[in-house]
Amino acid sequence: MARGTRGNGAKAKLRKYFLEHVGEVLDSDTLKTVADGASEWARRIRELRNEEGMNIITHNDRSDLKPGQYVLVDTKPLPAFERAISKETRAFVLDRNGFTCQMCGAVAGEPHPYDPTRKTRLHIGHIIDKSLGGTDDPSNLRAICSVCNEGAANITLERPMANKLLAQIRRAPGSEQLKVLEWLVRKFPKQAEDFCKQNK
Repeated sequence: MARGTRGNGAKAKLRKYFLEHVGEVLDSDTLKTVADGASEWARRIRELRNEEGMNIITHNDRSDLKPGQYVLVDTKPLPAFERAISKETRAFVLDRNGFTCQMCGAVAGEPHPYDPTRKTRLHIGHIIDKSLGGTDDPSNLRAICSVCNEGAANITLERPMANKLLAQIRRAPGSEQLKVLEWLVRKFPKQAEDFCKQNK
């Protein structure tokens, strides 16, 4: 009982401190002190982020941050749907989408193509918004990166068709075309092998 009360007290103190230092880089030693040395202070921060939707980022989200540094980006809460979707559904959708943003193609953990200072962090988004009758069913969910989710990149929701993709690939330098080929072979190894056999 006392442990639970201490945890709630630490979380309240951390919440207040983050809100008083929006946009500032806070280190783990400072935050542990704010939480009165509570052994599970890091878990309290995860709860603030995952359960309350506080937009707290770490070095996993932005490359200029060091391990043990945290920033509350703004006071706007993360979308509630992210917190309502089960871990199993989230894992299924991310795996189905190849851990790739379905709007811009950025891959989880890699520097973002539109903002190289940030590592790509994926969220789960609705294809048809819940306000328009969309559901939390996996068929209505997709992986989407933080940048696209924030609307920072003006990218169409429509997926590019083969002719549009091929036109872009043909315009790219040979070295870039090879990167595309390597990615396709990794993604479709069996089809690539069958294609090579058929075209010998």
